[in-house]
Amino acid sequence: MKSVIVSFVLPLAMAATASTMLPTAGSAAERDKGFFQSVEGQWVGPGEIVAGKYKGTKFTCNFTGSSPAVKVGMTLDGTCRVGVFTQKMSATVEQKGRNGYKGTFMGGSAGAGLDIVSGSVVDARKVVFNINRNQLNGLMQARIPDDNSMVVTVSVRVDKQVVPVIGMNLKRVDAVSVGSIAKN
Repeated sequence: MKSVIVSFVLPLAMAATASTMLPTAGSAAERDKGFFQSVEGQWVGPGEIVAGKYKGTKFTCNFTGSSPAVKVGMTLDGTCRVGVFTQKMSATVEQKGRNGYKGTFMGGSAGAGLDIVSGSVVDARKVVFNINRNQLNGLMQARIPDDNSMVVTVSVRVDKQVVPVIGMNLKRVDAVSVGSIAKN
């Protein structure tokens, strides 16, 4: 199970970046669309595996976010680097019926990744997704403490407890949201 966690931890962390927002006036759909539009652009930052066999492993990620013109959702593409090794990361999240948001990371569980099986915008600065691959279940939370930063936590369920596995701190490095550049 530890190897499954490590293999899919970075894609989970990346996907959380696809789920941050600042609210807009209007309906819930407009608010959610604003949420995903707020992460368009470039994000970079460090992360760390905080539990399990690979506890203490540090990595750095670079992401480009985009949102579709018609649907409510987002695609995030980029890479994460551990030492000299770099891996492509990709996530897509879309609104799908009563369960809120669904999507895939790295091709979903049919491929080498994970499925987002449900999720919602909790408040103006937080989103939570339920994630799944075979017997691995967990949560991914993204919080935006301010316009230029995002904190992502990925947790897994172990014996009816939710255990944090990954933490990431991303900074905006373009002018999409607030017209300034955050220091890397």
